[in-house]
Amino acid sequence: MQGDMAAPRDGTAAGVAMMCAGVACLSVNDALAKLLVTTYSPLQILFLRNLIALPVAIGLALTMGGPAALRSHRPAAHLVRGGLWIAATILFFTSFMHLGLAEATALIFVAPLFITALSAALLHEQVGPRRWLAVLAGFIGVLIVIRPGTAAFQPVSLLPVSTAFLYALLMLSARWLDPRESVWTMLLYLTGASALLSAVVVPVVWTPIRLDDLWLFAAIALFGTAGMTMMTQAFRLAPPAIVAPLDYTGLVWATALGWLIWNEVPDRPAVVGASVIIASGLYVIWRERRSDGDTPR
Repeated sequence: MQGDMAAPRDGTAAGVAMMCAGVACLSVNDALAKLLVTTYSPLQILFLRNLIALPVAIGLALTMGGPAALRSHRPAAHLVRGGLWIAATILFFTSFMHLGLAEATALIFVAPLFITALSAALLHEQVGPRRWLAVLAGFIGVLIVIRPGTAAFQPVSLLPVSTAFLYALLMLSARWLDPRESVWTMLLYLTGASALLSAVVVPVVWTPIRLDDLWLFAAIALFGTAGMTMMTQAFRLAPPAIVAPLDYTGLVWATALGWLIWNEVPDRPAVVGASVIIASGLYVIWRERRSDGDTPR
């Protein structure tokens, strides 16, 4: 019996480790993007990141899913998802030009609340009053961070919020995909569709790449792909209810990287608002996991 119980514990521990490492990699990816947007267009950064990462995504799909993972049953859906991913990433990277890394990261964490609201509005899923109150509290947290109507308000603060909205649509659009497609097929086609669509427009905004910046583009592709891969694997190894809340450790990394690289220190309203957003998101995740199959609350 001990042997039977050890495997799930080992899988959960590995999933937790994978999730934490994946979030850390994506935080480094965001910091690298913030360094690059001072010289290059967000679209160019996204295009090169996906272009460099595409062979890795192909290799992962082949290794984990075999040749069947290279085939999609609904390629048009992947193109739509690629467009959503491009728009979300461009908005998020653009916000780095004006916002601190921690502030932009805190605002994007409103995405789970958008997912809850959109699932009720678009998919007609039942959402109970407690979760609606959590959604409302999360959006109050957003208002605390961006402070509309005050001298501290910056319209650019709406960019990460818009990013979160598009990211929520991206997550919900997974319902359009054929259930036979693996997560590795989804990762491959999201990378490939983003590279293909951005390639059409990137010549308009292209800036010659300096030799000193080549390592930054290689690093952003490495950390971005590694982060997505490890987070995907985390959900395969451990229950989502355990690993999903660990996504919020990204705010710790964003705060640390912002302080180390740019000497950014979030002010009190930003900390309070971020705390409200995270608490609301954690509650929504917890309620959704607990109420699966039960009456919505």
